[in-house]
Amino acid sequence: MDAIFAERRYLIPFRSSLLPQIFTDTLVIGAGAAGLRAAIAAREHGEVIVLAKGDLKSTNTAWAQGGVAAAWDEADTPGDHVRDTLEAGAGLCDADAVGLIAGAARARIEELLSWGMRFDRDGAGRVLLGREGGHGVSRILHAMGDETGRELQRCLTERARSLEGVRLFEQCFALDLITPNGEPGSPVMGAITFHPKHRLQIIWAKATILASGGTGTLYRESTNPPGATADGLAMAYRAGATLADMAFVQFHPTCLYLPGAARALISEAVRGAGAYLLDASGRRFMLDAHPLAELAPRDVVARAIVRQIARQGGSHVLLDCRHIPGVAERFPALAATTARFDLDPAKDLIPVHPAHHYMIGGVRTDLSGRTDVPGLYAAGEAASCGLHGANRLASNSLLEGLVMGEVAGRVCAEMKEPAREGTPPGFGGVGRSAPVPVVSDIRLSDHGELDLADVRSSLRWAVWRNIGIERSGPRLKDVVHMLDFWARYTLDKIFDDPEGWEVQNMLLVASLVARSALWREESRGSHTRTDFPSTESRFAVHDLWRRGREGPLEREVRA
Repeated sequence: MDAIFAERRYLIPFRSSLLPQIFTDTLVIGAGAAGLRAAIAAREHGEVIVLAKGDLKSTNTAWAQGGVAAAWDEADTPGDHVRDTLEAGAGLCDADAVGLIAGAARARIEELLSWGMRFDRDGAGRVLLGREGGHGVSRILHAMGDETGRELQRCLTERARSLEGVRLFEQCFALDLITPNGEPGSPVMGAITFHPKHRLQIIWAKATILASGGTGTLYRESTNPPGATADGLAMAYRAGATLADMAFVQFHPTCLYLPGAARALISEAVRGAGAYLLDASGRRFMLDAHPLAELAPRDVVARAIVRQIARQGGSHVLLDCRHIPGVAERFPALAATTARFDLDPAKDLIPVHPAHHYMIGGVRTDLSGRTDVPGLYAAGEAASCGLHGANRLASNSLLEGLVMGEVAGRVCAEMKEPAREGTPPGFGGVGRSAPVPVVSDIRLSDHGELDLADVRSSLRWAVWRNIGIERSGPRLKDVVHMLDFWARYTLDKIFDDPEGWEVQNMLLVASLVARSALWREESRGSHTRTDFPSTESRFAVHDLWRRGREGPLEREVRA
């Protein structure tokens, strides 16, 4: 990668000894499903601090309209769930990860029910099960139709707040992970954070769990909240952690598409309930695209939509919910969203278009949530444990956050063991006295200035246009050059607020996505190269990206 991406270890200059300092056993960066479940588990062996970048209603989890996948019905088994996940993952799922997470699903659901999670039920009190794209049977648990994420966020937040020793810090921006002497790959000892009131602080921790969510704001069209600016992936990369499979970005097929309106997701559960996708003439074009029609895997549906738009012109296709009984009552979020634009799903066709939805790649972990940097764990969308492969199966993400959050929170107790002889200062058994001082010296840049808002806007447009649903070598090369140019005049600057830090993080991670997509000369799962339309066996590997390396390492898929 361009030298500017490799040189910068921290975003700002600081001396840890001069900043306010807080101590905890476990620091969790991120307050969605993975972060809160990790915090609940970590509280079993010590004190926990959870950082929420915004408020607790603005996480990716809180915005999620899909459900939680689990083999719940007697006619379904974890093995069936594994089979469907492997099929969707297009040869890149790690089988052990799939088996672990599918096998733990029932226990996590039962746990949520015991904590007061209000899943939808039928008249006899049985949990209702829906079907979504790529699933062979109905195994999706929803809450209030299309408000599962909001209800899950409520349930986990209340549980975490009920535990003595768990502190939730809202509006707290994590800038960087702290390592001894700033050396990448050295043990992580916590993070430097920024709060509008308390300003810069150091939070020292024996274990740090990264659960910071995804990368939606890299793309002009996205279903993610505005805070999804890839901060966790960027800070992990700067600290020396390995990132994997960055080319694989999932696009949700159905987002409300009206000029000037935010791209509101329309849950896949609506298609699971029988909604149709129509072209401008009213034809169900998905019948010709895949045997499962509207319930095909998301990458298939998203590609079919953009190709249909290209054939007929225009900017969208149409979602037809008019024949679904009680559609407004079954899907209140859909009804509320469309009502703002004088649309009624029971009477009107809804204009839809795909948008970025989920980052499949992320910080590489083992099946215990460990990264390759001591003291650093990762879970949820920020992590890449091998579950999703090349294309995430619908409603597996909330499940992954619950399962791997619990695993990481439980396993990180190992960091409380006394420091061993020869262990670097601050690693293992961090006490209440300050660990080794950390100093970040950054020279002021002599490069010219670029307008920060313009860089952000241009970056999002360039990423959407060149690293979107369909990609090609020439476009990917162009966007790599663009990102390198903007980085040269942006990553060397010192900013004093989150707006600048977010753009720096976005540039770094967008560059990794572009380079991964350029390297992967094939089409597989959510990654489509128009110049390499076939799936190639030589790319049936995870591509791994680590600071200081020009290109990717390759690792075999865990069979």
